Amino acid sequence: MSFSLCSSSSELKYHCVEGLRRSNVNPPMSKPSLRVCNSSRRDNIQMSDRDPRKIAVSNHFLPGQLEGPYLLKKPLEKPSEKLEYVRTLLIDNYDSYTYNIYQELSIVNGLPPVVVQNDEWTWKDVCHYLYEENAFDNIVISPGPGSPTCSADVGICLRLLLECRDIPILGVCLGHQALGYVHGAQVVHASEPVHGRLSEIRHNGCQLFHDIPSGRTSGFKVVRYHSLVIDPESLPEELIPIAWTSSSDALSFLETRKSNTISDDCESQIGCSRSAKSFLECENGSRRPFVLSDKSKGVIMGIMHSSRPHYGLQFHPESVATHYGRQIFSNFRKITEDYWLRLGPYTARMQVPCASQLFGEVPRSRHIVNNAGDQLYRKASQISQLTHNAYKKSYSGVSNMVNISHPSTDVRFLRLEWRKFDHLASQVGGAQSIFCELFGHHKAENTFWLDSSSIEKKRARFSFMGGKGGSLWKQLTYRLSDQSDMTFKGGGYLLTEDAHGSTKRKCLEEGFLDFLNKELLSFRYEEKDYEGLPFDFHGGYIGYLGYNLKAECGVVSNRHKSRSPDACFFFADNLLVVDHHNDDVYILCLREECTAMTSWLDSTEEKLFSLKLSATRLEEQNFQVANFSPFEAGFRAEKSREQYMEDVEKSLRYIKDGESYELCLTTQIRKSIGEIDSLGLYLHLRQKNPAPYAAWLNFSKENLCVCCSSPERFLRLDRNGTLEAKPIKGTVARGETVEDDEQRKLQLQYSEKDQAENLMIVDLLRNDLGRVCEPGSVHVPHLMDVESYATVHTMVSTIRGKKKSEVSVVDCVRAAFPGGSMTGAPKLRSMELLDCLESSSRGIYSGSIGFFSYNQTFDLNIVIRTVVVHEGEASIGAGGAIVALSNPEDEYEEMILKTRAPAKAVMEFL
Repeated sequence: MSFSLCSSSSELKYHCVEGLRRSNVNPPMSKPSLRVCNSSRRDNIQMSDRDPRKIAVSNHFLPGQLEGPYLLKKPLEKPSEKLEYVRTLLIDNYDSYTYNIYQELSIVNGLPPVVVQNDEWTWKDVCHYLYEENAFDNIVISPGPGSPTCSADVGICLRLLLECRDIPILGVCLGHQALGYVHGAQVVHASEPVHGRLSEIRHNGCQLFHDIPSGRTSGFKVVRYHSLVIDPESLPEELIPIAWTSSSDALSFLETRKSNTISDDCESQIGCSRSAKSFLECENGSRRPFVLSDKSKGVIMGIMHSSRPHYGLQFHPESVATHYGRQIFSNFRKITEDYWLRLGPYTARMQVPCASQLFGEVPRSRHIVNNAGDQLYRKASQISQLTHNAYKKSYSGVSNMVNISHPSTDVRFLRLEWRKFDHLASQVGGAQSIFCELFGHHKAENTFWLDSSSIEKKRARFSFMGGKGGSLWKQLTYRLSDQSDMTFKGGGYLLTEDAHGSTKRKCLEEGFLDFLNKELLSFRYEEKDYEGLPFDFHGGYIGYLGYNLKAECGVVSNRHKSRSPDACFFFADNLLVVDHHNDDVYILCLREECTAMTSWLDSTEEKLFSLKLSATRLEEQNFQVANFSPFEAGFRAEKSREQYMEDVEKSLRYIKDGESYELCLTTQIRKSIGEIDSLGLYLHLRQKNPAPYAAWLNFSKENLCVCCSSPERFLRLDRNGTLEAKPIKGTVARGETVEDDEQRKLQLQYSEKDQAENLMIVDLLRNDLGRVCEPGSVHVPHLMDVESYATVHTMVSTIRGKKKSEVSVVDCVRAAFPGGSMTGAPKLRSMELLDCLESSSRGIYSGSIGFFSYNQTFDLNIVIRTVVVHEGEASIGAGGAIVALSNPEDEYEEMILKTRAPAKAVMEFL
């Protein structure tokens, strides 16, 4: 399969994109009209070159009932009382920012919206819920990849905009373009793609912008993610422009912090007022550098229909960096209220919560429940049941999101015993000495070490280590089913080895994550057992999730099969923990309630105190890699410099055509190394390139060792139910002198490209957390901080939210995996494109290493800066985010930079 995009400016053809949902894009060469063809899966909307004001509609396109009972009553002159809540139908165009809109609407409306994908409902379903059951007060159409000129990209959205003339609708980005397109405007390439950058906006003061300032220096700055725009020359009379960019300048995020006006809603999402305003000036009082990039002038940023309550916004009001975004959603609620309240008796009928069984009639295979968590929502529980069963599936693949009863036929009651040894770690040589002496024998077979080898600035505090343990110990090795025919839908084979060496193999039709979810939900425990422990891993599963498990998180297929297992985990019932802040050591033993405690605690305590007191901690050494090439160490590249740069060019074309905002392109380098001391290699790597989320895993029967020096956290859930992500986007090499190093750090801090990359991924992670967190709880306490490591400076942000009580641990991971910093946005479309661009599976690289504790907590990293030693070969993955501002040569150099530390560690060790 292939697809092509043709426009008046260029003709681009892309092949080998089997994973894409859409197959053909044809932007209008002239003003279009619309015709409809029947389809068994969904309504197909096709455009032809006719006068848009003479739209011919087939009989089956417009049901006859719409001319009768489906038409609303004539509005009354005066509105009545205010609506108690507003019910929104949120159409998801398979975007990665939809749940940011969901979170905002949940707060503003007093009720979470119903999220329905654009190809999920038939037109009959839409008419039933909108007009027969009166289930919704308004509609919001999300952003998304692609173009409104392709029916597969927008699904039912065009028909909603054309026919639902009596329901308030707000279209965002792609939804905005669809509103213009369906009424005859042309959607064309922008003069320059603008993704993750901001513009000042002027508007006409209409109700959608009530109480929002206008124009330059007004403080109304918005985030833009788009490559296509509505051509103002083609705008029909019935569409009125209501907002424009106020100048030709697009701003970097830090530049906008110079403004003296920061909207309350933007401020609340990025942390407290004080922290937000700290971005305004450098520490020495100097102003941030001013960056101008956008060459367009007066781009239309908003439109409204002259006679219908339909609005469109080209920018993203839901972005964390958009000012007055929540005010816009509040204004749309007010528009909705005013519209319905003029209808008098009809309003009362609309607000009666009598639709508890509505969606039961729609066949669907997956159900997701999203609990608003507030009294107002529970008061309208019948409607909420309707809304929360509205999914046939989730674009992130989050299935069976809520299992309140947690049924399980294999309930296990676990008990924990532990001991603490104050200030012992340094007395026995530190974490490395402890691991080598207790677990390093016999080539450290079947051992793990989640290693906080970089603890400065309190980035990490605890290290967890252990080996083959007691009676509960086991190893899980999972491989996805063969995917070479591109029809793979999920499932694979699990090999389990128990503590006695017995193995069994079984097919997991629902996949590994479903199996892991059931395992974790089967545990029962006493909270008092771990009272007093300052960390969240008390025993349970520890290992990795490979990148190809994206096939269990919404991706249709994996184009490439991984050489290594797609997931490997130990069940650790015995473990040792080092508290680096307090220098304490803990040993823990987990057992079933009906079994006696083993002697492991006693024997381990004895070994600890028998360690030589003369053991010394290895000192960190200066590790300069600036001029090192991995090819000097004998690594062979999967792709040449020219091939990688060509892939960057292809990515830029996808971005230009609206297929993605950001593509995290990667590749691998490999080297045959034969039989080596893999633990020695890891110890050398951790000494040369310490990292807060480093890890050692040895699955000896798989001939697989993972030597990871990752600085990036993917996702963490603590015992208080707080979810935290810490994505990295933006990397630059350390300088050779103090002055050069500081200059490079400032260069990264002020880089418009890196700020755009980071902002896009922050909004993506807010979306992923927004799927499983309480409305209003997702926030960004740290945005675009620069952290320094042994070999690089990185730009890091922190996103947090409060997990919904009914959502499971694995549901949280499934909603966000793989980490957005390794995919790009929109996530699904970007992963499909990357599968085509990349020539092999990423394997363990780009996946996650960490733990799932038996008491429902977890902490996972992003697998980067990692050497995977498998069957005598060392592989290192690396890449970078491609955005509209990317330069192919610079992207290649950044990719090489990220391989240098692990590659040099291999070369030095060998």
